[in-house]
Amino acid sequence: MQRTANPSMPVRFRPWPPNFKMINQITLTNFRNHLSSRIKTDGCKNIIITGLNGAGKTAVLEAISLLSGDKGLRNAEAQMLARFNGDGGFSVFATLDNDTDICVFLNSGETNRHAKIDNENSVLSDLAKQLRIVWLTPKEDRIFVESASDRRAFFDRLAASFEPTHIGRIARLNKLMSERAGAIKSGANEKWLDVLDKQIASTAVAIAAGRIKYASELNYFFKTGAVSVDGIVEKLVIENTALQAENIYFEYLTKNRELTGDKMVIDGIHKSDFGVFNNELKLPANITSTGQQKSILIDLILAHAKLIHIKTGKKPLILLDEAAAHLDNEARIRLFQELNESEAQVWATGLDVSVFQNIPNALFVTCQDGCISNIMIAEKKNA
Repeated sequence: MQRTANPSMPVRFRPWPPNFKMINQITLTNFRNHLSSRIKTDGCKNIIITGLNGAGKTAVLEAISLLSGDKGLRNAEAQMLARFNGDGGFSVFATLDNDTDICVFLNSGETNRHAKIDNENSVLSDLAKQLRIVWLTPKEDRIFVESASDRRAFFDRLAASFEPTHIGRIARLNKLMSERAGAIKSGANEKWLDVLDKQIASTAVAIAAGRIKYASELNYFFKTGAVSVDGIVEKLVIENTALQAENIYFEYLTKNRELTGDKMVIDGIHKSDFGVFNNELKLPANITSTGQQKSILIDLILAHAKLIHIKTGKKPLILLDEAAAHLDNEARIRLFQELNESEAQVWATGLDVSVFQNIPNALFVTCQDGCISNIMIAEKKNA
């Protein structure tokens, strides 16, 4: 039976923990359709941005997501982020509640983003030490019924929150697989192929082990669901030591050195898949309703946020684009309760401000044509 909240119950507010890094102020300059927009959060835990389609709501979340150091929630190239008919550059500048200033920017005429921390040049990867950010967009709403490659990309991104080398290993494996295909096609000698297969086996086992570790740790906090990962290498890692798994997969690779056209006829972590089971409905998430899928997905992200807090000591930022989409009234009430009780600063967008009326201690922001207006703080409610 699906758990629902009692609509008559008030949303409870847990006092904000001390020494938490959250955004006190953020300024977008020449970013997407924003010429110059600024939001001061006034210490609010929940920031709700509403407005019509195309108003620039998602752009605010995307700007925040860049402060994690990667390419952001849309995975867009840097030049695509600059305002149309602008000078080709942009900046996203944020002040945290410990007075640290962080900035991501693109200079006009350049192709690579840059970072600054307290006005000192920094590398983008250092930004993750300042903020931990996780997000959901409408694209992920169908993650359980889309392709296995979409699910792998989604969960691998989450796993990389705790193992920065995880994504690098996946990129390395893709490169090795491409080299292997070229070597087989060109008739390379067996010794060279052995070297490639050894590297592939070692890298694949490390990736599979990272996925299994993440899923098991996440499931400890993911009470309404359970994540599983299925694949030939993951199965080897579960049933054997890492060295044994490498040797068995290496042997498999050496016995399967064929090409069909330019496609590799081998199995591996590039074909693995993640699954999510809804513990309350006793059903796989992919066969539940759209609203139930959205609900379990948000629960998963909240569990991920708890895991970040436990493992790193940091309280993350949660970005939810069209947060209440597909949720009925009871599901929204439960969502807002859990968001308000989470140890995270939450930034959420939506078309209609009325659906967020049950969130206390929130900053409500209206976005229109790339401009921020009508900023209002909701009445605070006692616990």
